[in-house]
Amino acid sequence: MKSRLATIVCTAAAIMATTVAAHAQTVLKWAHVYETSEPFHTDSVWASEEINKRTGGRYKIEVYPASQLGKEADINQGLKLGTVDIIISGSSFAARDYKPIGVTYYPYIFRGPEHLIAYTKSDVFKRLAQGYEDKTGNHITAVSYYGTRQTTSNKPIAKCADMQGLKIRVPDVPAYLAMPRACGANTTPIAFAEVYLALQNGTVEAQENPLTTIEAKKFYEVQKNIILTGHIVDHLNTVVSKTLWSSLSDEDKTIFETVMREAAERTTKTIEGREKGLIATFKEKGLNVTEVDKADFEKAVTEKVAFEDFGYEKTDWEAIRAIQ
Repeated sequence: MKSRLATIVCTAAAIMATTVAAHAQTVLKWAHVYETSEPFHTDSVWASEEINKRTGGRYKIEVYPASQLGKEADINQGLKLGTVDIIISGSSFAARDYKPIGVTYYPYIFRGPEHLIAYTKSDVFKRLAQGYEDKTGNHITAVSYYGTRQTTSNKPIAKCADMQGLKIRVPDVPAYLAMPRACGANTTPIAFAEVYLALQNGTVEAQENPLTTIEAKKFYEVQKNIILTGHIVDHLNTVVSKTLWSSLSDEDKTIFETVMREAAERTTKTIEGREKGLIATFKEKGLNVTEVDKADFEKAVTEKVAFEDFGYEKTDWEAIRAIQ
């Protein structure tokens, strides 16, 4: 009888402990627009599992890929409303709330991904990220490399002047438009899902994206010239909502930030490796892969595109350019 009673007591205690643990666990939503096969997703899943481990299971983070919780504008809005806790998003969206942080999209500000990562460890990054946080309350924990934007065209391009009158598809983001317009191209904001067909039927003659996107979307099938303009070293921010960040203890903030930076570093290495391999792959496919004099393109941009047009500060640009 005593043994049976002891068993009942132990069982009840175990159930109570489980219930308490369940109540103690905080469930969070992490959203992004990328496919499940991409490192932006797989490394987010890794980070969510690591945070769970390093906090003793106190946080369960559910990752929602491929725009399941909305497009990029939607998840940025969700961050403000508190319906999403963590997102991965471009600085162009952060710049809608705090314009100076968008200076990282000014063409040719970065020499390459190594320069980008060095910037994320600099005082100027801390200052710009803090400016964004002061404006929104949201906290940028990490920055990952998305890829360097290059150009594909149905005709060879060797210098900036060769783009004069070129019909090129560019996302309707001011900083993305800067280089093509400075070179005299006619920019067209076609929906991303329609770019392949637009290139195929001649609606536009060119487009610009990282090599990984050019490969994934098979733009090389309808564009035989890949021009390594390297005009923007694109990147994504991992952002934690004001509501979540303010609720975390200092210890948990350190864990979240450390893990998210580790995840961003993993993503960066993966993307860098893929890009290096793709140049050789495209050449093997018989495509014309062309190096250009970037200084020629950069000169046109700096002469024709004012920082003030975007709400950027030239001092920020100078500080970032000086980072070694």
